[in-house]
Amino acid sequence: MSPRPKKAFPLRIEPALWDALERSAAADFRSVNAQVEVLLREALGRRGIRVAAPEQRKRGRPPIQGDSQ
Repeated sequence: MSPRPKKAFPLRIEPALWDALERSAAADFRSVNAQVEVLLREALGRRGIRVAAPEQRKRGRPPIQGDSQ
């Protein structure tokens, strides 16, 4: 069973908040999108709302189709 695709969600955000998110994401070596997800999970956890851990994706390049090595 393949994982459900991520939801796209347009978000309007204050420029100062965006700048802070970019700095925070860069410090953690994440994209802004991934940083927003982490921060939302942390905030929900503090409120006692549990969210299932994200499915771990395989890292690296996919195998080449037809490669018989």
